[in-house]
Amino acid sequence: MIDHSEHASSVRRTNWAGNITFGAKQLHTPASVAELQDLVSAGTAVRALGTGHSFNTVADTPGTLISVAGLPRCVEIDRDARTATVSAGLRFGELTGTLHRSGLALHNLGSLPHISVAGACATGTHGSGVGNRALAGAVRALELVTADGGIRTIERGDADFPGAVVSLGALGVVTRLTLDLVPAFDIQQWVYEGLPQEELLGCFDEVMSAAYSVSLFTGWHGGPIDQVWLKRRLEDGVPGNGNGNGNGNAPHRWHGATLAQGPRHPVPGVAAEHCTEQQGVPGPWHARLPHFRLEFTPSNGEELQSEYFVARQDAVAAYEALDGIRQRFSPLLQIGEIRTVAADDLWLSPAQGRDSVAFHFTWVPDPAAVAPALGAIEEALAPFGARPHWGKVFTTPPDTLRELYGHYADFERLAGRLDPTGTFRNDFLEHHFPGIG
Repeated sequence: MIDHSEHASSVRRTNWAGNITFGAKQLHTPASVAELQDLVSAGTAVRALGTGHSFNTVADTPGTLISVAGLPRCVEIDRDARTATVSAGLRFGELTGTLHRSGLALHNLGSLPHISVAGACATGTHGSGVGNRALAGAVRALELVTADGGIRTIERGDADFPGAVVSLGALGVVTRLTLDLVPAFDIQQWVYEGLPQEELLGCFDEVMSAAYSVSLFTGWHGGPIDQVWLKRRLEDGVPGNGNGNGNGNAPHRWHGATLAQGPRHPVPGVAAEHCTEQQGVPGPWHARLPHFRLEFTPSNGEELQSEYFVARQDAVAAYEALDGIRQRFSPLLQIGEIRTVAADDLWLSPAQGRDSVAFHFTWVPDPAAVAPALGAIEEALAPFGARPHWGKVFTTPPDTLRELYGHYADFERLAGRLDPTGTFRNDFLEHHFPGIG
């Protein structure tokens, strides 16, 4: 029997935002897969914790809380297969440099490089780009420790694979993932300010397709979009100029918006020192696709976040519906972000089966005040089949989730089959998937 005492902390843990205090009395950080297997097989209520960047109780448990950050780190690159097998606890920012030096890259990254690979994939976290799938779309295989302490590998092509990638930790503790790679590329990033709302709504697809990755930031004030972040591959040139020469020059005006004359933070008035480099300065994909730099903490976690996905074809109508109720939520908003996500076939991915637009909301850290705003947003977006981000705050009931996901019942059966004793279930899963088991 392995002694876990030296790898367990009795300090009460909270998530990154501080709005969730985990119920487990100890956080275990096993130093080997064997130690992890022992912990899982001995536990009756087990949950894995990534970097704690979820804003709800998806990772919570009163039992055994396990971090995989202490497992041996690996980034095994297969250049011929164009894949990398990485340890689950690695943060994206800790592996991207190695990939780039090998001439390879991930297809996309989230706004934060600080999040863990396994946690981001398990909750459907994403970046932006009309042709870019969520981060889980790169997963080719995953290895996990199952409820009996055994190890199982599930690969693309296996019957269980579409339900095992975005799995909310319901199937086991993921230890390694194999990710598809693409050739490394460079990015130039520009920020435009004051995009007229009527221009956005009249040319939505054109605006969102103007770069490899596009993000719109808005305070939902009823006027122009505050900022448009354009992240273009170097070979694609500068906005509006065809194949540019890579010198960073971009038109002063674009779709009625004005080129920012200095670096910008997504939240107006906040210093941009923590943000990735802008103003067209070329840089590697991993130093431009995120909004924030790994070496800085982008905020103190003093916020809540919510996000809802609708079909891209409904983007304009959904925007107008939100704009019609903006006074019911904008006073509580720090900033909103609008991004695109390409469709995938993963059962619980919010972009499953449809090219999507994601409406993101960063709130003040007041759950009681935010709850009615969420209700208003969910009601406004209900006609568009809005799917919530699994790692963020939402109030969508289970019956509605069942209607939103065609493979909802398939996932319940998969979780019941792979975890028949309910080792990995918690209150979050019991509430949102009451049919498991």
